[in-house]
Amino acid sequence: MKVVIVGGVAGGATAAARIRRLDEHAQIVVFERSGYISYANCGLPYYIGGIIEDPEALTLQTPESFFSRFRVDMKVHHEVTAIHPDRKTVAVRNLETGREFEESYDKLLLSPGAKPAQPRLPGVGIDRLFTLRTVEDTFRIKEYINENHPQSAVLAGGGFISLELAENLRELGIDVTIVQRPKQLMNPFDPDMAAFIHSEVRSHGIRLALGHTVEGFEEKDGGVDVLLKGENPLHADMVVMAIGVTPDSHLAAEAGLEQGMKGSILVNDRMETSVPDIYAVGDAVQVKHYVTGQDALISLAGPANRQGRIAADNICGRDSRYPGSLGSSVIKVFDLTAASTGVNETNAAKAGLDTDSVILSPMNHAGYYPGGRLMTMKVVFEKETFRLLGAQIIGYDGVDKRIDVIAAAIRGGLKATELKELDLAYAPPYSSAKDPVNMAGFMIENIADGTLKQFHLPEIDTLPRDGSVTLLDVRTKIEYDCGHVDGFVNIPVDELREHLSEISKDKPVYVICQSGLRSYIACRILAGNGYDAYNFPGGFRFYDCVTHDHRLIQKSTECGMDQ
Repeated sequence: MKVVIVGGVAGGATAAARIRRLDEHAQIVVFERSGYISYANCGLPYYIGGIIEDPEALTLQTPESFFSRFRVDMKVHHEVTAIHPDRKTVAVRNLETGREFEESYDKLLLSPGAKPAQPRLPGVGIDRLFTLRTVEDTFRIKEYINENHPQSAVLAGGGFISLELAENLRELGIDVTIVQRPKQLMNPFDPDMAAFIHSEVRSHGIRLALGHTVEGFEEKDGGVDVLLKGENPLHADMVVMAIGVTPDSHLAAEAGLEQGMKGSILVNDRMETSVPDIYAVGDAVQVKHYVTGQDALISLAGPANRQGRIAADNICGRDSRYPGSLGSSVIKVFDLTAASTGVNETNAAKAGLDTDSVILSPMNHAGYYPGGRLMTMKVVFEKETFRLLGAQIIGYDGVDKRIDVIAAAIRGGLKATELKELDLAYAPPYSSAKDPVNMAGFMIENIADGTLKQFHLPEIDTLPRDGSVTLLDVRTKIEYDCGHVDGFVNIPVDELREHLSEISKDKPVYVICQSGLRSYIACRILAGNGYDAYNFPGGFRFYDCVTHDHRLIQKSTECGMDQ
């Protein structure tokens, strides 16, 4: 059997190694357009920032090392220019010599990946305007910085690459502005959770221009003007386009393979395309979202690796299936760690799901052990069924651990209420006896059995201030005096029982504290005494961060720049 693979990196290189492990005698040829067959895409910004100093550390395998171990013929600087399914060949051009030839195959695997989105804007292609996708892109940016010592940079886009690059450029002392049409960074997060990311980014001197549309670029005064719709341009020494990626699927389309959303390659759960003996994996293919069952494009290394393995299994006669992707991800944002899995509330609503959520602020480990720090967790579930849909966590140590536990719980079919039953490892330096994941489960169980009733952020400013409801802040007086929600009166939770006579039982009571814990205790005291009480999850800490972020974004929209 002869297998030709188009593209290396996560999907193609993984498939090549798996095919060899399953079939010692298969002939395997990989054509890679760049000079690198397997490299760490996610590490590229950290090389630019000098965190990764050795460029060779970005290369996971070389053609020589891959051939030595797996006897796979890795041909770099070879571009496949056409696919001919009728005669089972691909047309190839050697980019070093210009020689063109055809290569036959019994099985063909496409792993072309995705390319940076390049909108047709005036000025695209000018000097000092970069994209970051390949090792070669990285070297160009690094070389430009070393030779020209830019003082300022504008990043167009607010996803993973943009945030990682922004951090690394800032660490080099470069002034950084991120401009983005949506009014938030990092779309895997709901806007309320993204507020914590925005706060961290701003605290390190990065300016945000959210809610602004880039209309083009102009060379000016030795730099680049980024032209914004309805606003003054942003000027910088360099600009990086990081507004997302699109499937690099033109070869498949030209060969007549069926396409999915945004021009992606359509595959089934065996990673088979619409043409026999042609498979496709990675960022170029359309998959199913594991939670919603809807079509999705998920450009992450983990799914690409698993798809490469599944395609290899099926090429070798096995029967492996790809069940869909949760889109689990994690990112370092300066001192913060931000992670998500499944769907957020925004996308769940778009999918037609009726959801609820809990927000909590647990410590990453036992409070009495030194060094504990808060994390903010948001767990999303379906209202009627309590099906676990997704989670977002932002904090410091231990964030990745908790998001992985919840991702496994979703994959295992656990209900949100069953998070309380997970038997998780505990020692004071690592967790609490009641792990944050368990705590989320306890809260959701309380909602399920009626012990806990909640009100959420969109409601808090619309609650009547005319006396028809009671608005209660149960923090200490010192905390209350340092900032509170207008209209909420202060009775500390430890004094609440002595002041019940001051609260009418004929009105619902809406309760807030700093994190949501003391207000829950207050709600139980009130409910035990005949009151109809509602708790605000996340507390004033959450409210203050989100509303402050909203004000800054509004100011950015009106004035053209976030301060």
